[in-house]
Amino acid sequence: VAIGLAFLPLGTLAGLPFSDAAVFAVGLIVANVPEGLLPTITLALALGVRVLAQRGALVKRLSAVETLGSTSAICTDKTGTLTTNRMRVVSIATLGGTTDMTHDVTVGTHGDGALDALAVAAASCNNADLGGGDSTEPTGDPTELALLRAAAAIGADVDVTAREGRRRRHFHFDPTLKLMSTVDDTGNGLWLYTKGAPEAVIPKCSAVMGEDGCERPLTNATRESIVNEIEQDASKGLRILAVAQRRVDRVPESRSDAERSLCLLGTVAMFDPPRAEVPSAVAQCHSAGIRVIVVTGDHPLTATELARQIGIGAKGLTTVVGAELDEMSEAQLDQLLDTQDEIVFARTSPEAKLRIADALRSRGDVVAMTGDGVNDAPALRNADIGVAMGQSGTDVAREAATMILTDDNFATVVTAVEEGRRVYANVRKFVFYIFAHTTPEVVPFLVFALSGGAVPLPLTVLAILAIDLGTEIVPALALGREPAEPGLMQDPPRPQSHGVIDRPMLLRAWVFVGLISAALAMSAFFFTLLNGGWSPGEPTGAGSPLHETYLEATTATFLAIVFCQVGTAFAARTERVSLRSVGVATNPMLLWGIAFELAFAGAIAYVPLFQKIFDTAGVSTEVVLLMLPFPLIVWGADETRRWLLRRRIQGVAGTKDPGTRAEPPAPCTAMTTQAARPTVP
Repeated sequence: VAIGLAFLPLGTLAGLPFSDAAVFAVGLIVANVPEGLLPTITLALALGVRVLAQRGALVKRLSAVETLGSTSAICTDKTGTLTTNRMRVVSIATLGGTTDMTHDVTVGTHGDGALDALAVAAASCNNADLGGGDSTEPTGDPTELALLRAAAAIGADVDVTAREGRRRRHFHFDPTLKLMSTVDDTGNGLWLYTKGAPEAVIPKCSAVMGEDGCERPLTNATRESIVNEIEQDASKGLRILAVAQRRVDRVPESRSDAERSLCLLGTVAMFDPPRAEVPSAVAQCHSAGIRVIVVTGDHPLTATELARQIGIGAKGLTTVVGAELDEMSEAQLDQLLDTQDEIVFARTSPEAKLRIADALRSRGDVVAMTGDGVNDAPALRNADIGVAMGQSGTDVAREAATMILTDDNFATVVTAVEEGRRVYANVRKFVFYIFAHTTPEVVPFLVFALSGGAVPLPLTVLAILAIDLGTEIVPALALGREPAEPGLMQDPPRPQSHGVIDRPMLLRAWVFVGLISAALAMSAFFFTLLNGGWSPGEPTGAGSPLHETYLEATTATFLAIVFCQVGTAFAARTERVSLRSVGVATNPMLLWGIAFELAFAGAIAYVPLFQKIFDTAGVSTEVVLLMLPFPLIVWGADETRRWLLRRRIQGVAGTKDPGTRAEPPAPCTAMTTQAARPTVP
């Protein structure tokens, strides 16, 4: 409306009657408003959501697809996301030695009383079920299932019914304390069983069980020896749990009363292999300028070794323990995050995730944060993209998240980022495609106004609506299904301040492609009009001898814009690379869209019913032949512009021609690691 009111005086000053000046103003309004843009964007985002769902990522908000494309930092859990979450116990260390659990353990022949006691404790302080009998499938946490299998191999009773019958108190796993305890009536008195992180369990132990099954004081030398063995196992990427017990004369009322003066039974080393597809996903992140930060409750050496195995830390890797993070000020955390290093936050609490997400966002990062627990919900809600685990996640985490992974796989997050980039790039493509037709729709009205009516109106308002709501809609939707351009995941993340519409796009659409299309459309109009015997100022209204010629000329303008649309559609498929690099036929929907566009335009021009509605007339064969090269002219001009742009970039920066396909980078294998060694009192 503002545009129409602003240009209404121009029509009057050009000598037009007020009615013609009003038609001129309305024409500008219709030409400048892309009526089909809103449904096109909505459907493109919806199609992106559908593709992501097929790839294992359920997105709950359409706008999140666009946000994914600008992700610059991914904060990921370790267990189940970077790893397969298929735990298996590889060894159990007691004071009597280390038992290799990868080989069959003969029940009752190992002669280690501490090992037997550890198996009983691991089976009791457990909420998993191995199945069997009426239940055929194992259920429960993978860590606890691995402990049950090891306990069963040693000879402990792992029947879930018997375990529940013995249990008198249950202190659930606390992510801050990193401990879980139960009180069981074994028939030989009440026993407290505890398992958890070694640095949480060992400080609460005052004794250690020997090979003979007898308790003895836990000396500083023994404690140091145990800690050294734990660090050796953790440095191999193994997850370590400590198991302890103590006899109680009553059921404790509180954790602090229960988890004290324990007897250390031993430590359990478990292996959770990294997912096979994660190293290549991490390499993709690096090539795309995305920083990967691991936030885990695991031992720092375990997490650091896994990060090294999968390629995290190409420019350096820093490991920060939860206690160190808690002591950092906000300024110190910001300084840490400002480094180029990738970071492993180990032995962290869920609350630390929220702090890390806030710190990253405050420095301008777009953050994707993974989580599965109830306590992860605030961080998932506060991140730009909260990613919940569909298999192992809680209902609270899934409710708080923006995206849910059906396979709990880190690689799916990277796939979602790539899809977000593709959708964003495609939105830009069809926005350019739609905007490119604004100029050829506006220029006819400007010619009409500036000529003072000497040149009849080359394009009707109804013809513009037929273009905006008819011929361009299906090709625009098809551009939303474009495959990713080569090098899409080799560009840095898009800044949040960078909008879909920018100056280079508008210059390309309105000034370059738009003016070429406008010139071609006006040439078709004047060719038809002059060929029919018209001269400037000669009347062409209803009842005049040239009225039929005028209808043919306006129809020729309409058809010329449609032909130019075909060339624009192919030009819009790429922003920098050549059409050859993506392939002419790689988007079949676009070819069908162009076929529909031409058929619809032909119906408007030649079907009598549509001729009456739109005031059109069939054009001659020579006019059609004149317009046939228009798509090639429009596409060829833009292809030449992109070729010159690539040459200039190649010449100035000495970079590889972005029109060629790049090989994906190999996963990183070497890095600098600064791992904090835990201290256990």
